[in-house]
Amino acid sequence: MTTEPRLRIAMQKSGRLSEDTQKLLKRCGLKLNVSDRRLLAHVSNMPIDIMRVRSSDIPGLVMDGVCDLGIVGDNTLEEAALERQLMEQSHSYVKTTGLNFGGCRLSIAMPEEFNYQGIKSLDGLRFATTYPQLLNRFARNNGINVEFCLLKGSVEVAPRVGLSDGICDLVSTGATLEANGLKEVEVIFKSTASLIQNPAVLEPSKQKILDTLLPRIQGVMKAKESKYIMLHAPKDKLAQVSALMPGKETPTVLPLAGREDLVAVHVVATETFFWETMEELKSLGCDSILVMPIEKMMG
Repeated sequence: MTTEPRLRIAMQKSGRLSEDTQKLLKRCGLKLNVSDRRLLAHVSNMPIDIMRVRSSDIPGLVMDGVCDLGIVGDNTLEEAALERQLMEQSHSYVKTTGLNFGGCRLSIAMPEEFNYQGIKSLDGLRFATTYPQLLNRFARNNGINVEFCLLKGSVEVAPRVGLSDGICDLVSTGATLEANGLKEVEVIFKSTASLIQNPAVLEPSKQKILDTLLPRIQGVMKAKESKYIMLHAPKDKLAQVSALMPGKETPTVLPLAGREDLVAVHVVATETFFWETMEELKSLGCDSILVMPIEKMMG
């Protein structure tokens, strides 16, 4: 009896990306059987296994070929690639697609009383960080020298207790910095989540699974960024109405039963549809303007 090959995907076990990753996979139609006590989750309706691990382990699992794919933040991915390159370990991967969640930035922050006069102000200082390789690259690229102390948590308290002059850490809203008397002075890396793949050629059966999964992921991402717009427009103002529609898609124009003066206009918008645009459409005589989210897209 032969076992069917199963595509293996690494994802964060718990944390800010875990929930978004599970939502993504479920929206792609995967039926997950996830348990907090189990590190390996099986997809019941496709030959896919999900390995739930620490974020920092995901790049290595993909680069070493233990997992075929991984969903990880670009900050963690880039830090791991730089570290493995320094240690002359395998550090190759393919970024299959960017994902529109997990957004954050890696920033340098200093005590509020620090007189920041530009990047050169940071020369010779010591920073607490979880991302020494990204910090060192930033320093090299900007012609300054810095020291670091490696911390895996509570980075924000390091300047207050004398461990460092400043910090280099992930920032989302900045509220944690403010609460600890720090100010953001330089953004050194912007990050979102990405789907990455081991560069080795997949065996045909696994490639077939990926060829099914990848368009679904891309369709969910595209749908999340898009809106479906419907409205009734005066036939004689159709050119002006079409010019106001966001995005590059050509609107679909349909007749309305019993109306010679109005048509129905439908369009998928991949750009923001502002209230001001709706008001301009209204001033042209449009009505029944609906802007709706899209759950899935393909093609």
